[in-house]
Amino acid sequence: MYGDPIKVLVTGANGQIGRAFVQQAKDEDNFEIIAYDHKHLDISDLAVVDARLADELPHYVVNCSGFNSVDSAEANSSLAMSVNADGAGNLAKACAELSIPLLHISTDYIFDGHYDSGYTETDEPAPLGVFGKSKLQGELNIRQQQPRHIILRVSWLFSETGRNYLTRVLEQAREHKVLRAVDDRRGCPTSSMDVARVLIAILKQLECGSEAWGTYHYSGAEITTRYAFTEAIIAAASQYEELAVRKIKPIPSTEESGAERPTSAVLKCTRILNTFGIRQRPWRVDLQRLIREIYGEDGSKVVQPTVETRAEALGS
Repeated sequence: MYGDPIKVLVTGANGQIGRAFVQQAKDEDNFEIIAYDHKHLDISDLAVVDARLADELPHYVVNCSGFNSVDSAEANSSLAMSVNADGAGNLAKACAELSIPLLHISTDYIFDGHYDSGYTETDEPAPLGVFGKSKLQGELNIRQQQPRHIILRVSWLFSETGRNYLTRVLEQAREHKVLRAVDDRRGCPTSSMDVARVLIAILKQLECGSEAWGTYHYSGAEITTRYAFTEAIIAAASQYEELAVRKIKPIPSTEESGAERPTSAVLKCTRILNTFGIRQRPWRVDLQRLIREIYGEDGSKVVQPTVETRAEALGS
């Protein structure tokens, strides 16, 4: 591509997807990235959003902000709705007024997980808890405010930083001989770096004239369980470090504490393939890559995950 750089404003730049997107997009020759974290751009404040977008006038906005703690959302419903629902609506309203397309991250938690064969974009949402309800309302707000949008639903997100399933497993595997992992919950792990790749691919096609606005699903390839995903993480990390864990005990989700979660979080990704030509990438490839980054290529460096210590069943 030639001409002026594509100016992209990213919200939630310190989150899992935001961080990965900024890192990858900066390597693109024709992208100019304007990255904001929550402290510098609170999307729940419409006046702040209006002022920031009017000042920057980006070509696109990529919303990676979100209140993403499923359990905490139950106790902080007002905050979750303020960020995930109202914040998404604020961005959509400001983008519409300035004719800026909006790309937004949503989640498999808008579904109840009772449909074992997997969910398409047209299946009826039925969120189980506050987190899913707030993300669904955010989607509705975007559709009402800004027709020129891409809503990308992702599932079972993991990365090498922050509080997520991968870093929690590694932390507990260093401290406990036995881990308990849910074995009756199905889904497709998806790395933040893979989501960033997909967002960049979509942006490039939009810039080339695509008008394929709407909602899309994306996840890593291969359906698994939380138990099997835990096994894969331990196996990969054990190549570099002698972990304390000696056994992974499968447990039913009924033994897990916290908010109710979808039993089957499988997202069908046919539409994004047919529309943008984007194929699912095996999550095991990204898992191995992230483990190498955590430990260093030669295994000499161990980066401790920046997460809070908490003993719990590994179910989410």
